[in-house]
Amino acid sequence: MNKPIIIGIAGGSASGKTSIANKLRDTFSDEKSVLIIRQDDYYKDQSHMPMEERYKTNYDHPFAFDNEYMIEQLNELMAGKVIQKPVYDFVKHTRSKITETCYPADVIILEGLFVLENEDLRKLLNIKVFVETDADIRFIRRLLRDVKERGRTLESVVDQYVNTVRVMHEAFIEPTKRYADVIIPEGGSNTVAIDLLTTKISSIIHHTML
Repeated sequence: MNKPIIIGIAGGSASGKTSIANKLRDTFSDEKSVLIIRQDDYYKDQSHMPMEERYKTNYDHPFAFDNEYMIEQLNELMAGKVIQKPVYDFVKHTRSKITETCYPADVIILEGLFVLENEDLRKLLNIKVFVETDADIRFIRRLLRDVKERGRTLESVVDQYVNTVRVMHEAFIEPTKRYADVIIPEGGSNTVAIDLLTTKISSIIHHTML
């Protein structure tokens, strides 16, 4: 098996990273094996902490993620090994007891807030993408997602956004845009940008497979 192509997709919370990752997977899945790795699953394990302490964690800071473990598992995938990827429980604010079996793939798509923030992680990426979406749109999407899918209350989502999400975005996420090879405005709805990105990925895959 050839060395996989690794695509990193970063951007603010609810900017459309997952939508783009899914569209890329759908585009290439007929001809190549595609694996999506979500950085969210590599939040640090907090099972040793009481729930009231887990609530206090700043989940929008780079230190909340176990990047070393994520890089270790990416290297294992690149070496052709099967991994047991952690699964994060957003209701209990810690890693789930279950894991997800992930097999090596031709294309690995890594998506998350801080995919471009860590230098060691950036070195593994063949293409670096930043998704840029207006703050008000991101907030509305996050509010709907966290209430419907992650068991949050409206008040907790608003409080978290005002006190940490917005501040951390400006301090740590927005500056990583300078590392991107491609910047996609408006996320998954930008079909022109996604078409251009898929064309570039196709050329890299073709060159690699020669």
